[in-house]
Amino acid sequence: MAKPPETPRLFGLQPLVSETTRLLVLGSFPSVSSLAQQQYYAHPQNQFWRILQAIFPSGPRVINVVSYEERSNWLLAQGLGVWDVYASCKREGSLDAAIRQPQVNDFSGLRLRCPQLQLIAHNGGESFRHPKYTATLGLPVLKLPSTSPANASWSFDRKLAAWREAVAAAGLL
Repeated sequence: MAKPPETPRLFGLQPLVSETTRLLVLGSFPSVSSLAQQQYYAHPQNQFWRILQAIFPSGPRVINVVSYEERSNWLLAQGLGVWDVYASCKREGSLDAAIRQPQVNDFSGLRLRCPQLQLIAHNGGESFRHPKYTATLGLPVLKLPSTSPANASWSFDRKLAAWREAVAAAGLL
């Protein structure tokens, strides 16, 4: 009997941060859609961009229509940054539960890249499984409800309220 093919190791995206980043949102690992498009939160049903647009209403009116470059620049201009806990892993599909053999990103140089960083916010439970890596930065670390479509137990408004509190805690509102 033939051995099934081994699941290939996947590699995540580069951090989307700047020297003005005050709040870093950490996901677990990009979805299949995000990896294919090389964009954070590219799945059209992920509520990440919609939540941020609700918090910062001066942003692009139809955030999913503007280019990823425009969304990224807008995100950075708000003092936000995005990265993932895992640099690489093996995974079939997009679910966090399917992540195998994860390799955690190296957060050691983050304070140099983001000298104004005030707060780390983990986007969901899988990301928050590893707060010890970000706690070494000496910053407050929060767990936020996942913006993933798989997190259907939280309503949009409930997610929005939690995310708004984190943005305010970072001094961005």
